[in-house]
Amino acid sequence: MKVSFLIAALLWAHIPSAAAQGAKLLQALSDLSPCAITCFTGALSTSTCTLADTNCICTSAQLQTAVEQCLLSTCSVKEGLTAQNVTATLCDQKPRDTSGELKATNIALMVVSAAFVLSRLAQKLFNPTEAHLGTDDYLIFVTLLVGQPSTILIDRGLIPNGLGRDVWTLSFEQVTAFGKYFYWIEICYFAQLSVLKLAFLFFYKRIFPGRTIQKIILVTILVNILYGIVFVAVAVFQCRPISYYWTTWDGEHTGHCININALVWANAAISIAVDFWMLGIPLSQLIHLKLSWSKKAGVIMMFCLGTFATVVSIIRLQFLITFARTKNPTWDQQNITKWSAIEIAVGVVCSCIPSIRVILVRVLPRTFGSSHDRDHRNRYHSTQGQSSKLSGFSRKHSDTGGSDKNPFTIHIASPSEYEVKRSLHTSDSQKDLAL
Repeated sequence: MKVSFLIAALLWAHIPSAAAQGAKLLQALSDLSPCAITCFTGALSTSTCTLADTNCICTSAQLQTAVEQCLLSTCSVKEGLTAQNVTATLCDQKPRDTSGELKATNIALMVVSAAFVLSRLAQKLFNPTEAHLGTDDYLIFVTLLVGQPSTILIDRGLIPNGLGRDVWTLSFEQVTAFGKYFYWIEICYFAQLSVLKLAFLFFYKRIFPGRTIQKIILVTILVNILYGIVFVAVAVFQCRPISYYWTTWDGEHTGHCININALVWANAAISIAVDFWMLGIPLSQLIHLKLSWSKKAGVIMMFCLGTFATVVSIIRLQFLITFARTKNPTWDQQNITKWSAIEIAVGVVCSCIPSIRVILVRVLPRTFGSSHDRDHRNRYHSTQGQSSKLSGFSRKHSDTGGSDKNPFTIHIASPSEYEVKRSLHTSDSQKDLAL
């Protein structure tokens, strides 16, 4: 405190307007610890700035670097944060705050995800041609449910406790609370990612009934479940005690954590690798279909849309560089939080595209219907209800699941979408595929 009064007296003597600013300066300096004041005066003595030159003090990168290095090496974390806050206030630095944008993005992503999932379920439940909901439908609904806590944690936990703001502008209680909420967000993310991939895999399992591909899909499902359980478990127990995850920041607690950076990088790498593997599953089946190139391209593009989530995962990688190593977590972690939410939302939307197309074809048939759909409708109306052989064949196999002569049928979605018929003729071991 004596040092604070000494500095205040010197400022009063050197700054002409100090009479008006003295109370503010004295109050600010009184908030600094003796350690922080020692760092400031020591750095000032070796710089070209004078005590009266506030502009030089606030803009000198050399001085600020010297003060920061001193604070990190000799003062506590709390003393350093307080010093940064005082410096920012004295230098009239405008506080950075993107919490409003983050809040809007978070809510928008959940609304869009919910709209697509509910539309998908409604299309299945109220469509007379659909027998029942598939496992993939239930899993995408579970993904949405698991996403609700994440949305709430971001909106009611992370943002009120500093997400999108500089850590030194927060109270120490807020920093601790931020770490606690971020811990739960990380666990929810790992769980969501695993369930989302399962939704895609069970969709493939439903439409690709061949024995070999079924085995491949089953193995992929088991691997995905295993890696999901492992990462969720490791995330839960990554620190001992668990509370050390959100108390380690102040350096006043004892405990141990695994390499958290290695954990998130390993999860991201495995997730992207599984995504590419999952993309290869449908493409390996569709590439050999005996279709026109335009129809084949349309079917392939529908599956390739799922790679958008993988693209987002790759974009997200750049924000993992400073994960768990940043000195300003509440500001630096906003991008990883935002892009993780975008990754899940894009994945949910992509998984619902086949069902959404069915809805669009029915609402706007001229715009979204295929040439086959339009031709079928024209023939239907022109024959006063007489069905073509192709449409009758499709309905027959949609209702009965195929005949003995046709071991399996691949349904991309429903009769109004692409319906791929694949037949095996054991007599000559040749594959006959038709649409």
